[in-house]
Formats: sequence, structure tokens, C-alpha cells
Amino acid sequence: MTETLEWVLLGAGLGAMLANLAGVVSSIRGWTSYYPLGEKDWRFTVFWGLAHVSNGALLGLAYIQFGELGLPWWAFPVGLVLFVGGFAIVIVATSDLGVSQTQGITDGLRTDRLYRYSRNPQYVGYIPVTIGYVLFTDAPFVVPICAVWLVWWFVLPFAEEPWLRDQFGHEYEQYAEQIPRFVGGNTVRRLLTDAGMKGKNNK
Repeated sequence: MTETLEWVLLGAGLGAMLANLAGVVSSIRGWTSYYPLGEKDWRFTVFWGLAHVSNGALLGLAYIQFGELGLPWWAFPVGLVLFVGGFAIVIVATSDLGVSQTQGITDGLRTDRLYRYSRNPQYVGYIPVTIGYVLFTDAPFVVPICAVWLVWWFVLPFAEEPWLRDQFGHEYEQYAEQIPRFVGGNTVRRLLTDAGMKGKNNK
């Protein structure tokens, strides 16, 4: 019974994410307008419904298969640090952006706070969250689902950027020229500059 449930959860979690990924890729190719969402219509319901199915499957598989993959002892603490640290970034970035924009609803271009350092700080945070989850759950069937999630975080910006250019025009073009898609040299330079300014102000 448990083995059957494991396969059902794997199929549901993997299928949901692959379906969502196919929709996003089809939008990048210009075949559909599945993503970005823009408003709360059927796409919003399907997109978030599939994401929740996959997340539910990941939780179930972690509970059932915890520790069965046989990773070395250090995987648990390292994974936990990645998971918690990444989630901290996600929480701050979500707070900066707002819930509606996080869900794909148009509400202005955000370029301050964490968005000064990365155009996609939420995805930057979710990448270590995903890797950390694999490491600390040590569950075999979590691996393929999280692998699709990792592809997901890297693919999403390519569907969002043309839409952002249409929405915000030259303002977004200037922003994209200065700030990296994920992290880069400008991220480091801005962090160092801001840290230096903060140090001077504290004297």
C-alpha cells in the first residue's frame, strides 16, 4: 500500500510540474499565453493548482521516504542551512514585491531593496531551498520532482521578461541593463557599495 502511494505521489508531483513547465516553455516559444498570468483567470487557477499538487506530493514523499536515499551524514545539516537560508531570501523578496505580484498579478515594476541586486531574488532564494530540500529529506522520489523545480526556477524569467518589457518599456530595459537576471558582478558591487555606505553612516 505504501509503495503504491509513493508511486502515485511521484506521478502526481512530477506530472503537475511537467505540465506547468510545458505551459511556460510554450509561452516562451510564443505558442500560447499561459504565463505570465497577468490576472486571475483560468490560467491563475491551473498554474497555482498544479504547483500546489507538486508541493503536496513533495511533502508526502518526504514524510514516507525520509532518510531512504542514503546520503552522507552531512547532507542533513547542509540541506537544512540551504533550505532555511534560501527561504529567508524568499520571504524578504516576497515582502518587497507584494503578494499580488508574486502570484503574477500586475502591480508596477519593483527595483528597490533586494531587487537592487537581482531581477529575480525570489528565484535566487528558491534554488538553494530546492537543493536543500533534496539533501535534508534524503528521499529518493523527491529528487526527480525537485530536478524539474530547479529547471523551473531558471526557465521562468525567460517567460516573464518579454511581458515585463511590454508592460514597462524603457524603464524595464534600463533596469535589465544594470541588474543581473539572478546574481552577477553588479550584485556584488552593489552589495559592497551599500555595505560601505552603511559603515560610513554608522560612524
